Parts: sequence; structure tokens; C-alpha cells
Amino acid sequence: MPKARFLFRCNEARVGVALLGDFNQWNPSSTPMRQIPDGTWWAEITLPPGQHEYKFLVDGREWRNDPDAPRVPNVWGSENSVVDVPSA
Repeated sequence: MPKARFLFRCNEARVGVALLGDFNQWNPSSTPMRQIPDGTWWAEITLPPGQHEYKFLVDGREWRNDPDAPRVPNVWGSENSVVDVPSA
């Protein structure tokens, strides 16, 4: 399965940033992101081909979309970011 890399610039995060999506059942502890010195948070995960919805959770309380990704409406009346993983 292909790997997908997620990058999110967030200098104001104090506790951390987590990657949540349909690929990890929206579980905040499944995919913590790592920070690099410039304030960017990153994670690389293996995903099956197809479209996957996701968001970033900042400091365990603030949901954020990926500013560089397309979005789709969600059941909560807001939007989720989307990544398309091509088949190999």
C-alpha cells in the first residue's frame, strides 16, 4: 500500500497535533504528528487506494482543516479535508 505524507504548519500548538480520519476511526491517539523546528507538524502513514477524509486536532481541542487540500462537507455541518491515494 502507498504511503501518504501529511504536513501542517501550526506554530501555536503547545501540546501537539494529531492526524484523525476515516483511516484511523477518528481516534485522537492513533496518529500523533511530529514537529520539526520550523513549526511544521508531519506524519507519514500507509493508506489503501481511494479517497480519505481527515482533519488535524490541535492541542486536543481545536479541529483544523488542511489548508492545502480539497474539502468535502461532513455530517456535522462543516468540512473535512480529503486526500486521494492512487492505486499502485
